[in-house]
Amino acid sequence: MEYTKSKKYDVPLIREKIMGPNPIKLEEELLRDNLIPANAVVMDLGSGQGVTSVFLAQEYGFRVYAADLWSDPAENQRFFDEMGVPRDRLIPVKADAMALPFEKEFFDAVISVDSYNYFGRDPKYLDACLLPFIKPGGYLYLVFPGMTRDCHDDLPAELLLSWTPEQLDYMHDLAYWRDMFHQSEGAEILSLRETEGNEELWRDWLACDNEYAVNDRKSMEAGGGKYLNFIAAVLQKK
Repeated sequence: MEYTKSKKYDVPLIREKIMGPNPIKLEEELLRDNLIPANAVVMDLGSGQGVTSVFLAQEYGFRVYAADLWSDPAENQRFFDEMGVPRDRLIPVKADAMALPFEKEFFDAVISVDSYNYFGRDPKYLDACLLPFIKPGGYLYLVFPGMTRDCHDDLPAELLLSWTPEQLDYMHDLAYWRDMFHQSEGAEILSLRETEGNEELWRDWLACDNEYAVNDRKSMEAGGGKYLNFIAAVLQKK
C-alpha cells in the first residue's frame, strides 16, 4: 500500500513521539475505505502522545477527543497547538478505557491504534465499556499488533529475545479476535483482516533511536517478524 497521507508527517517532531511501528501509516491503512463522515465526533482511544489524533483531525476533518490514561493532556495540547490544529477540532482528555468519562452515545465513531489489544481481551469489554458511548449505527475502527498464528503454548525463541511471555500475551491471531468480537451482542463485524504494510511499519520503527525500538531489534533481526502482524477490525454498533 502507498501511504500518501502519511508522507506529510514524516518529520522529526512526529518521529520523536511514536512509540511503536508507524502508527500514522497503520491509521491510514485502517481508514482506507473509511465510512465515517467528515465532521463526525470521534474518540481516538489510547491516543498516547497524540500523533494519531492530529492525523485524524487534519486529514479526515473529524472533531477528535484524544483519550489516553498515561499521557499529559496539557503536554498534548501544546503539541496540538504546535501542529496548528484548532482547539475546537482536537480535545485532549485523560481517560481510562475501562471507565470512560463521556456521555452515552456521544461519539459517531471510536478509532484506536495500537492499544485495543491491551484492554479489549475481555469478551465483556466491548458491550459493557465501549459501545455505550457510540451512537447506534456508529463505527469502531481498530488496529493493533497480533500474531500470524497463536503460539503461546510454545513461544518461539526469537520473540523471547525482546518480549516476556506476559508481554506477548497481548498479541493474538485473527481467529482469536474473530471469536472475541462475535461474542458481542451489540456490534457487527464489517471487516477483519491483516494489514498489508507489516514490514514497512516495523522498518520505520526499528530505524528510531527510541530505547524500546532498540530492544525490539533483537527479535526482529533474529527473524521474529514472521510470527507477527497487525490486525485491522471495522465494527458497527447495531
